[in-house]
Amino acid sequence: MAAKHIIVFRLSALGDVAMCLPVLRCLTQAYPDVRLTILTRERFKPIFNELPNVAFVIPELYGKHKGILGLYHLFKTLKQLHPTHIADLHQVLRTKVLMTYFMPYFWIKKARLDKGRAAKKRLTRPKAKTLVPLVPQIHRYAQVFERLGFPISLDTHEFPPRPLCPNTEALALDQNRKWIGIAPFAAHTGKQYPLDLMQQVVAFLQREHQVILFGFGREERAQLDVWAKAYKHVANATSVYAFAAELQLIAQLDLMISMDSANGHLAANYGVPVISLWGATHPCLGFAPFGQPEKNGLTADRGQYPFLPTSVYGNKTHKGYQDAMRSIAPKTVIEAALEELEEFKR
Repeated sequence: MAAKHIIVFRLSALGDVAMCLPVLRCLTQAYPDVRLTILTRERFKPIFNELPNVAFVIPELYGKHKGILGLYHLFKTLKQLHPTHIADLHQVLRTKVLMTYFMPYFWIKKARLDKGRAAKKRLTRPKAKTLVPLVPQIHRYAQVFERLGFPISLDTHEFPPRPLCPNTEALALDQNRKWIGIAPFAAHTGKQYPLDLMQQVVAFLQREHQVILFGFGREERAQLDVWAKAYKHVANATSVYAFAAELQLIAQLDLMISMDSANGHLAANYGVPVISLWGATHPCLGFAPFGQPEKNGLTADRGQYPFLPTSVYGNKTHKGYQDAMRSIAPKTVIEAALEELEEFKR
């Protein structure tokens, strides 16, 4: 019997790519002889370092693989790998074009992500509504492999041993305190907790715990440096580590506090408890961090803001809803964090 070789498409974004990992863990555990090739960006490769039998194809989307002709060249590269199955976990224009190129090859089994766009549109329309939880994104990924003939159960998921901690000398972390990661930024302002409120959370939690700040890029680092200098037990990990080492550090946390954003998913992948904060978006849309209890998702007050959620991705905010996240009191965040720390044992 010929060996099975699945090519997996998932190019972006970081949080969505991170959500693939628990599914691929279950897949490789249930089908150890299956080979995987992941089509993704170079910077995302460390997310999958733990997986066996995995190779990567890194597209040059703004170079030789740009446009229709470039995607055709990418298709030819992928075809030469002799896949038996293709799993499109992205379902965007680029991956649709690639799937179209593969259509004549009927012996290669193909399946693509069902994004549930109609249901998401109903839950984000600008009117008061009753929230009905949609299929979580991670289960939608699993459904793709089921359609390919590889049914998996996320109930069987097992976390691997935590990776070794990177050298933290530069951060001067207190080894005798519990480590709380805080990622206060988000890609869109509609899902970012106001920084003045988050500073109150940081200031309180650092009294008895070690707070480690996470962000992306120079501008975020500058803001977080202010907090790190202002408080004794706050360290800023932004831009200190390469991505692979940053993942190792995240894996050591006792708790992560994040927006509806990538850092929450990265922490959840290592079994770290995550307190997530939701503004324009909402956990019912299916993007809550993997394996987290419902109580860990703190949402803006829908009594005051009945049109929430207003967006799947946080990029659309209803008029007058700009301050919706201020309805989540810092005290609420702090109490949720302390409760979770009591329950979680490092």
